Amino acid sequence: MTTPLGKGILLVAAPALHDPNFRQAVVLLCEHGPEGALGVIVNRPTAMSISEALPQVPILEGQPHVLYSGGPVQTNQVMMLYRINDTPENSHQVIEGVCLGGDLEIMERILMEQPGKESFRAYLGYSGWGPGQLESEMQNGSWITLPADPSIVFDKDPSRIWPEIFVTLSEPSRHYADMPFDPSSN
Repeated sequence: MTTPLGKGILLVAAPALHDPNFRQAVVLLCEHGPEGALGVIVNRPTAMSISEALPQVPILEGQPHVLYSGGPVQTNQVMMLYRINDTPENSHQVIEGVCLGGDLEIMERILMEQPGKESFRAYLGYSGWGPGQLESEMQNGSWITLPADPSIVFDKDPSRIWPEIFVTLSEPSRHYADMPFDPSSN
């Protein structure tokens, strides 16, 4: 049984999906509707730090936070996912406690507080689909859908997200859990 398409689900690339943009990708779907869909790939860290992408933000200097590749669309734009206790009014809630936005004040607050449950991830670019495009890919068997879980996005080792999801799936899919993460897909 699959989770219906909608905001706040994970799109897990099927093993047969060989598009280099999405091979072994796990995408958090942040928006879905008649106009199309938008999400970020949660398991593709880059070699860049967030301070390299946002040099104009002094608090980031020397921070070890890695920049993730969110997808092939607008790869010059940084998008932020926040796991926060109180979702601000001007943010776009994706799932309970997780919002999408570019509010650098939230990031600064998280960085200045003691480490806790609040965190963020920065993504260069995003994944986008035009009207009906994602539905067509679903019919072709390109994606498996699951309910989103903030721990997958913020706590898991990105190189293990895709294979570990297959451990939780049906028996025929379990052998993919032993597949090495393909770094050439980054």
